[in-house]
Amino acid sequence: MENDAKSTNEMYAQFGIDEKVIAFADTVLSDLSDRFHDFDTTTDHNQLKVIKAMQDCRVQESSFSATTGYGYNDFGRETLEKVYAAVFHTEDALVRPQITCGTHALHLALASNLHPGDELLSVSGKPYDTLEEVIGIRKSRGSLREYGVTYAQTDLLPDSSFDFEGIRRAVNPRTKVVAIQRSKGYQTRRSFSVEEIGEVISFVKQIDPNLIVMVDNCYGEFVETIEPSDVGADMTVGSLIKNPGGGLAPIGGYIAGTRECIENAACYLTSPGLGREVGATLGVLRSFYQGLFLAPNVVNAALKGAVFAAEVFERLGFDVIPKADEKRCDIIQSVVLRSSENVIAFCRGIQSASPVDSFVVPNPSPMPGYDSDVIMAAGTFISGASIELSADAPIRDPYAVYLQGGLTFPHVKLGILKALQNLKDIGAVSL
Repeated sequence: MENDAKSTNEMYAQFGIDEKVIAFADTVLSDLSDRFHDFDTTTDHNQLKVIKAMQDCRVQESSFSATTGYGYNDFGRETLEKVYAAVFHTEDALVRPQITCGTHALHLALASNLHPGDELLSVSGKPYDTLEEVIGIRKSRGSLREYGVTYAQTDLLPDSSFDFEGIRRAVNPRTKVVAIQRSKGYQTRRSFSVEEIGEVISFVKQIDPNLIVMVDNCYGEFVETIEPSDVGADMTVGSLIKNPGGGLAPIGGYIAGTRECIENAACYLTSPGLGREVGATLGVLRSFYQGLFLAPNVVNAALKGAVFAAEVFERLGFDVIPKADEKRCDIIQSVVLRSSENVIAFCRGIQSASPVDSFVVPNPSPMPGYDSDVIMAAGTFISGASIELSADAPIRDPYAVYLQGGLTFPHVKLGILKALQNLKDIGAVSL
């Protein structure tokens, strides 16, 4: 065992990680066994849930067959959507490679269920940066605002909890869709548990049971044993290059929800009169199925990496959200690094630990959909897949970096050690 440990440390040394960093990491890991066990228990539940859904929907080898052209009678596509509906306990689901990303999935859910004169109400404060242009908070061609949809927002209370009285005041006869963002996005607030989301959904439905509640579930799938759809969400929305794609889906997004909402989304995605009957899958179905099968274990690895990062940087005096001992509601770990230099060093450490493009040196630059320069570290097999280990940050106060993903825990550990080594080398931390 001693020789094995020595050999592993020698491997770390080949990545430029010194003995002090390795020893510090080992001390941190020795205190995390109970947290890791909790994640394993959740993974067991979610893995069984996915397998049961696949069995009940009679997934078979022919489910992986490709279609082209119109994609009529795509048996595998139809079965996959039944599987998603079974996993999320919803009436229906739309799962398509034609949905290009999470932002696209959210726009699809909103635009297909809002009409001119309707109002969208966000009850979780400011939405994620890329949604600002979707909504029209920042002027953009084709926004909901351009099509006559108004927008209102209820900010969170200082403790990041929902402002129930503010929500009551904000709901009005024009309100049609209520949006909740589960994850923090580029904010330093905490993310929401499914239980908290369920409480606000219940409150909204008491005000008006006809209101449609949409939950942006990005980064949250399989973190808990239940999803927002289990607590009353009419639409639960996410990206397949995040959690549910398991690192294998090369593209895609999903909406799981009520039959009416899903039909509306399908007709908006393709065309009125065609709806969900078209949309060739072009050979990606095997990766969609297998990625969903692997997703609970991949999320487990990401959660263990997030807690490890939280414990490492909290011990070194940085603010981390959430803290290592807090309940996890998504896979994102934010670390407030206090300067642009520290953010850049951290992200370059993550990039240099990547299996792909490890030699690339990330720098802050303008990004579509963001109002400040952003640095992104992501040496991923699927371009931009944030279920794979990645870190990104807007270069603005308070200089928080957002770490997410990791297909295996050893890879996440290596990335965190490289980030820590870089910070040590520039004198930002001492061990």
